[in-house]
Amino acid sequence: MNGITVTMALVDFIPVLLFFAAAVLLQRDLYDKMVKGAYALLATGSTMVLISGIFKALWKILYALGICDYQALDAAFFPMQGPGFLLVFLSLVGMFSKYNRNKKAAMLSVAAVPVYTSTMPFVILQIIGCAGSQWMLFAVSLKMKKKLAAVLYVVSFVFMLGMGYLSATFDDTSSMHWMAQCVNIVSQGALLWGTVILHRAGLAQAHLFSDVKNQTVH
Repeated sequence: MNGITVTMALVDFIPVLLFFAAAVLLQRDLYDKMVKGAYALLATGSTMVLISGIFKALWKILYALGICDYQALDAAFFPMQGPGFLLVFLSLVGMFSKYNRNKKAAMLSVAAVPVYTSTMPFVILQIIGCAGSQWMLFAVSLKMKKKLAAVLYVVSFVFMLGMGYLSATFDDTSSMHWMAQCVNIVSQGALLWGTVILHRAGLAQAHLFSDVKNQTVH
């Protein structure tokens, strides 16, 4: 971890804040479009992704400041983020299919966090969840005729894949750390920008489905 500096560690909080803003907007705008089970998955999943990012950033800042190398914070990243993205995906599937998904899936995913030591299952969940979530938001953008938002969600996903590639080829140099930071910021920035476009276009009031109101149980 020789490439981490205090400045770099602080910059790592930027994509976390960008994701947080996007998650808050989506939860506000989709609240009345989801049954309770689907919304529970959205809230739980986005919170898990957010916490995983905070843990990772905290680990870096503690290491950069020379306080400690608290590797448990880093080890929790994929086990929380992978299932988290999958839950977000399932929540959007629930909104589209209008099935009421209960909270058991969320609880099982949270319970699975400490079980595995290998990150591979969670990386797979992250890819599936991220791809599915971005595809659903892409579809919503097209339904609302917001092509720029659709393009931004594609950009966000492509750069998230770029993060996966960088993780596979990581050499722990300062330049590699900065490259990963920039790729992550672009990915989360595109996600937030696309979400802001949908929010300003009236996502909360948009009639994506003819019978959504009849399905809502809030």
